[in-house]
Amino acid sequence: MIPQSFIQDLLNRLDIVDVVDRYVPLKKAGANYVACCPFHGEKTPSFSVSPAKQFYHCFGCGAHGSAIGFVMEHQGLGFVEAVEELARSAGMAVPKEESGTHERRADGDLDVLPDVLQRATRFYREELKRSETAIDYLKKRGLSGEIAARFGVGYAPGGWQNLAAVFPDYQAKSLVQAGLVIEGEGKRYDRFRDRIMFPILSQRGAVIGFGGRVLGAGEPKYLNSPETPLFEKGRELYGLFQARQAIRAAGRVIVVEGYMDVVALAQHGVEYAVATLGTATTPVHVQKLLRQSDNVVFCFDGDTAGRKAAWRALENSLALVGDDKGVKFLFLPQGEDPDSYVRKEGKAAFETLIEGALPLSEFLLRELAAGVEMQTLEGRAHFLKLAQPLVQQVAAPALRLMLQQRLAELAGVSRNELDGLMPVKSPVKPDVIRPRTSRKPPSLTRKLLQLLLHQPELGADIDMSLIGDGSEELKTLKALLDFIANHHAQANTTVAVLEYFRGTRHDELLGKISGEIRQWDEGFEVAAEFAGALDQLREGGRNRRIDELLALSRTQGLSMEEKQELQRLLQGGPASTKSDQTAQ
Repeated sequence: MIPQSFIQDLLNRLDIVDVVDRYVPLKKAGANYVACCPFHGEKTPSFSVSPAKQFYHCFGCGAHGSAIGFVMEHQGLGFVEAVEELARSAGMAVPKEESGTHERRADGDLDVLPDVLQRATRFYREELKRSETAIDYLKKRGLSGEIAARFGVGYAPGGWQNLAAVFPDYQAKSLVQAGLVIEGEGKRYDRFRDRIMFPILSQRGAVIGFGGRVLGAGEPKYLNSPETPLFEKGRELYGLFQARQAIRAAGRVIVVEGYMDVVALAQHGVEYAVATLGTATTPVHVQKLLRQSDNVVFCFDGDTAGRKAAWRALENSLALVGDDKGVKFLFLPQGEDPDSYVRKEGKAAFETLIEGALPLSEFLLRELAAGVEMQTLEGRAHFLKLAQPLVQQVAAPALRLMLQQRLAELAGVSRNELDGLMPVKSPVKPDVIRPRTSRKPPSLTRKLLQLLLHQPELGADIDMSLIGDGSEELKTLKALLDFIANHHAQANTTVAVLEYFRGTRHDELLGKISGEIRQWDEGFEVAAEFAGALDQLREGGRNRRIDELLALSRTQGLSMEEKQELQRLLQGGPASTKSDQTAQ
């Protein structure tokens, strides 16, 4: 582990403007610097770098972070590698501390999960070096040591409690929360046993889960981590972190069905492939992909299951494709998958197949027509009925217009007749990952998070007993206040907070809030806003305590002390017990 104090020293030494400008030319725009975002295609700059706050934020795709986060994201490096590269540029030597520091935190603290998963990753990688059977298996699949290292491939040995050698406290709740250990009927055992292990990384390079493949003929063939606070299958794509640079270079991304497909394609030079994680393609997957590239190709087996999966991907793409963003579908020859095909035929042949992939519109019309009798009037009428709800979802105006024209041609009707039969309203394009910001004022909790992220030292003025549990915002507020209280020297800047919570359950929310505070104008009065928020916090607690005492008086009566407290509260005085006051 790299000491947290060194991370903050490094960030204090660096200027994020200089770091980003090495890779992306920046232009001055008021107090900040801007550029077209390097992480998604755009023509109008929405990527902003703040020299005052020392962090970047893209208002288009939501990418955000410190200088370390930028190097990780842009260069495809892991956290340690990014720190080492930046430290070299700053003339600093990276110290190390013994892992296990986090074990001193409370058992079950979700913030330790990234460290737990990283330590498991190192264990699996070391075990691969010791297993001749696993090494032989990967060699037979044509994988080099370089590719295995790039994807962090490891091996979970047979046996029931191998991770007990890695984690002295094998009974820790965090091992179950991370999906590494299964608990039931008073027993614990490793989830992954005798499997090739593929670490699943977040877009920021942190391990969030694993996929394990059996070496032989066992079932299930592939085993994923369960849903955890860090890992949600419907939102993640295997290999996206490693593929980002290649996606930008190739101008396209190909989506396959398995880990081995991604790794095998990379081995043969097709490095812009990603995979869904044992689940159907979701709208979140499609939106993430279209933010990486304007050209997305879904690659499926040519069998019935493959076509069914392709249709599901099509349905979830309709509302998200644009007139400048295309989705295509590639079906491999019967009995082939990307792994087997690229090993037999090579990169050039595989990329030739990609060039011939079916555009979304052609696949849509072909599949609809194949399910009816287009030679009959009844069949063509059914064809139009099936098409209507699908065309309704298409958000791209030009594509929708041309689909309607083609539907009219295939059905043998005029455009005017088609419009009368199936009027199509213009749909509202959804924002799956980043919901539209409400115009309502932020909640008290949200306002406090904004103020504390902008100026963390303000947290010293908040009594922790005022903060209760409940929503994710409240949990993040509590975690932020705890960090400020226990790390006075480090919790002094926005970027220090963002870096500390990297990869935790609070990362995404704090990233969104960092974008919100970037939109404050220079005249925003932080101190006055904070004073008002504190008054709201105390007033809310006072009113709730009044309600509690009044309810108590109606049911069982009040003690003399409680009557005096109620009288004081009704006169505007403070509550006698802070623990009874909670933020909502």
